[in-house]
Amino acid sequence: MLRPTLLEIFEHPKTQKYIQRSGVVHAIASSYHAFKLAHQIGVDPVLACKAALLHDIGHYTWYRDGEWDYEQYKANDIHAIKGAERAHKILIELGESRESAKEISLAILLHTDSYLPQGSLHLSPLQKVVKLADEADEEPNGMHHYRKISLEKAVEQVKNLDEKLLTTQHQKTFQQTS
Repeated sequence: MLRPTLLEIFEHPKTQKYIQRSGVVHAIASSYHAFKLAHQIGVDPVLACKAALLHDIGHYTWYRDGEWDYEQYKANDIHAIKGAERAHKILIELGESRESAKEISLAILLHTDSYLPQGSLHLSPLQKVVKLADEADEEPNGMHHYRKISLEKAVEQVKNLDEKLLTTQHQKTFQQTS
């Protein structure tokens, strides 16, 4: 059994508060991309999906004259820093192990370099998966954060991904015992 499940994380009141700002559709789509990429790269898909689901919960919406201001956002962005801290608190509250919560939070912290001075990061495989999953769902000018989905459909998609993760864990356990 996954502990906590993606659904438990998704339904947590703090996750709901922050994920509405950053885009539910983008969070779920990134999680699905992370699931696929984790298998390709050889990363724990549970950690990858959790990190991808939460990767943008540090977003702050930048508006000028009532309109989304992408340039203002890009110039002042620290969402990965705030998101890593928020995710860590949520995960610990829900019973995630401290080690996994830290690993997930670091992947969130390093999923983008938009807040860093010029240079390149050397990412762990998990951090790379979350970065690639985020990029796989991006749209110009940050519009991927504004796609809409009903809560019922979002819950259905998260439950479906939980089932895929559970099946993967069962298969891995079976292979180890065979």
